[in-house]
Amino acid sequence: TKAADVGADLVGKVEKNIPEDDPRNPATIADNVGDNVGDVAGMGADLFGSFAESTCAALVLASVSPQLQANWGSMLFPLLISAVGILVCFFTSYVATDISPVRQERDVEHVLKMQLILSTVILTPAAFAISYMFLPAVFCVSMPGQECTVDTRATWFGAFVCIASGLWAGLTTGLITEYYTSHSYQPVREVAESCKTGAATNIIYGLALGYKSVIVPVLALGATIFVSFQLCHMFGIALAALGMLSSLSIGLTIDAYGPICDNAGGIAEMAELGSSVRHITDTLDAAGNTTAAIGKGFAIGSAALVSLALYGAFVSRIGATSVDILEPIVFVFLLYGSMLPYWFSAMTMKSVGIAAREMVVEVREQFARIPGLMEGTAKPDYERCVAISTKASLREMIAPGALVILSPIITGFVFGVHALTGLLAGSLVSGVQMAISSSNTGGAWDNAKKYVEKGCVYVDGVVQAKGSEIHKAAVVGDTVGDPLKDTSGPALNIVMKLMAILSLVFADFFNTFNDGEGLINWTQDTIAK
Repeated sequence: TKAADVGADLVGKVEKNIPEDDPRNPATIADNVGDNVGDVAGMGADLFGSFAESTCAALVLASVSPQLQANWGSMLFPLLISAVGILVCFFTSYVATDISPVRQERDVEHVLKMQLILSTVILTPAAFAISYMFLPAVFCVSMPGQECTVDTRATWFGAFVCIASGLWAGLTTGLITEYYTSHSYQPVREVAESCKTGAATNIIYGLALGYKSVIVPVLALGATIFVSFQLCHMFGIALAALGMLSSLSIGLTIDAYGPICDNAGGIAEMAELGSSVRHITDTLDAAGNTTAAIGKGFAIGSAALVSLALYGAFVSRIGATSVDILEPIVFVFLLYGSMLPYWFSAMTMKSVGIAAREMVVEVREQFARIPGLMEGTAKPDYERCVAISTKASLREMIAPGALVILSPIITGFVFGVHALTGLLAGSLVSGVQMAISSSNTGGAWDNAKKYVEKGCVYVDGVVQAKGSEIHKAAVVGDTVGDPLKDTSGPALNIVMKLMAILSLVFADFFNTFNDGEGLINWTQDTIAK
């Protein structure tokens, strides 16, 4: 669906100098439909998948603990976390509607952010209460087949800390994402100012911003993983993922807010409403870009934690007690795994480029062959552009999907389970950082364009608004960022989770070949013979 966005911007704004979502633009309907498909349905499915997988992982790990099996409360503790999260988020939503509604333009981002902060603050004591009430004082968290020792015992307070660490790591990721993608802060304003010297410097600044935005979220994720594993082992990792996703209701709400406001602006433009209406929708849309980026940050962080939990289950399933990265086959596939997100991103980015090229050609042809289209006396063929996006999205996803599905299966079948442990670890470590960077880079470019359109950039005292060369440079950056933040970035979440799930499902199958060494035994002893 990003093809429509790119085509509409390049031909409509840059070449024809007409407003965004102008009804004369043949790609505008496909663009608005695509926002709903990608940012609402797609992101919702991604977060729901993380939610379901982390819940299932925690339930499975709880089922092998004798102490947690003793009563239904402790056995179904993961579901209690989710239930409390839904209730807290429900009451927190009244902040935006009744307690502290938006009254001024500058309040929009603040109110949305406060919902996220308040839900996290209220969920912390709520998690403490349910941990104290429903978990035993001490319980075993050993993996299936392992004996319960001092090192594999956990406490209810340790479980609470795991939940809280995930919860606050999610908030930290959200706030850092807001800082790097909102034009209320310096990073995005620097990107907007860089447009004064052209599209090239805009892209350079945007890429640098994306790389820098990875630092704090990864540090928060690392701290969460370390603390959770030390306190509750793999059960703690699953609890941390549930903690991060316990505010999912608010996260999804503010994520869906973005495309709703974007489409409202599109409808206002197509209905030829007054400029004051479009100004309001643009303000809401700018805040929506930031909240959408926050939602993507939550999705990436939770996907990393869920993937790690599934990775631990896979390692236990194959009968391994540790993973030795100094083993040649493991290290080699660690490198290969870290390469896969780049390969996958290259395929998805090129797919958007191919579809966008078709869209640009179609839009140009319609402007050329339909008399009166530019004057507004004739209607464009919207259906043709929607068909191009739909067909391209189905056609171009075959190869990236095959890459994700076949990589772990071929590796485990041919090279063995030890090679697969390296592949999964590499793809997780590389994928989470690339996903954060791509998402924040695209969000920053989008809001840098909005900052220019608000008339906040000056050259020699003259406002550089829509239609200026600076605005065109900002549009180019936004166009480059669309497939980063809405295609490659979010899709890497699926890469991390799907590879881990497939490996776990096929673990027993892989172990049937040369005791897990693969169809071709690549161990050093075999090669020496």
